Amino acid sequence: MTTPTRNLALELVRVTESAALAAGRFMGRGDKVAADQAAVEAMRFMLASVEMDGEVVIGEGEKDQAPMLYNGERVGTGAPPQVDIAVDPIDGTRPLATGNLNAISTVAIAPRGTMFDPGPFVYMNKLAVGPAAQGKVDITAPVEANLHAIARAKGDRVDDLTVIILDRHRHERLIADVRRCKARIRLIPDGDVAAALMTAWPQSGIDVLLGIGGTPEGVLAACALRAMGGEIQGQLFARDEEELRRGREMGYDFDRTLTMDDLVASDNVCFAATGITDGELLRGVKYSGGGATTDSLVVRGLSGTVRQVRATHRLEKLNRISSIPY
Repeated sequence: MTTPTRNLALELVRVTESAALAAGRFMGRGDKVAADQAAVEAMRFMLASVEMDGEVVIGEGEKDQAPMLYNGERVGTGAPPQVDIAVDPIDGTRPLATGNLNAISTVAIAPRGTMFDPGPFVYMNKLAVGPAAQGKVDITAPVEANLHAIARAKGDRVDDLTVIILDRHRHERLIADVRRCKARIRLIPDGDVAAALMTAWPQSGIDVLLGIGGTPEGVLAACALRAMGGEIQGQLFARDEEELRRGREMGYDFDRTLTMDDLVASDNVCFAATGITDGELLRGVKYSGGGATTDSLVVRGLSGTVRQVRATHRLEKLNRISSIPY
């Protein structure tokens, strides 16, 4: 028998709830910048209360040029434990701004020095699967080979599978390959953290994520999938020859397959996500006279526990004790 250790994941859910409550007011307003600013401010405000010495490894800086939650920023109270932090205050700013599905707020932590630091390289080719296909796929293999491997692992036919892919021009060939195999496809405008997690969430109906998306989102997804029993593999993707040259000079290998251990080298990870708009993974924030409800996923790698947290918030009380306008 050992004494149970502190579960920081349960403290992180307050962080993502706060960001979701602040950002949810902007659903459908068409203002991605204002929504992201509200989420960043709320997330940073709550992170400051968590008893940890955190350093942001995956932050807002490279893509969004944000003044807060930038790479290298220190957050938390400064007390142990020392941790790396990955944040995405809004995964899916476009769906939120247009009132569409699957915008979520996410945060993950792991022991200091265990998270992959992608530097300035923000795109990655990814393959993510749930527990049944863990260890059965290879991102360097042809699409057809991976789809047949997943179908065998799940006891399905290839045409039973649903593949989720970001709807981008760069994926035309990938989409054609999947269609040739007769698998079903779900195209999404944004939100590949949620998409990766859906592969390990049986109720979602998603079997595999394929294609090029954000590198920060890949690290966040790895933290959650590590505890949920799924798998994600990645390869850094250079947008042009200049970025490829710069990356190689900095020591990055764009041909290397990044495994789960490369993306987060510890089982002692904590992850939380809260829905901002409705989706297959989480329900979005619902507001009503003076209150709101949130739906969250809380994952702890050390125990492999996955919790669903449905919370009711009294906004009048929150606004009395918080500088964040909910």
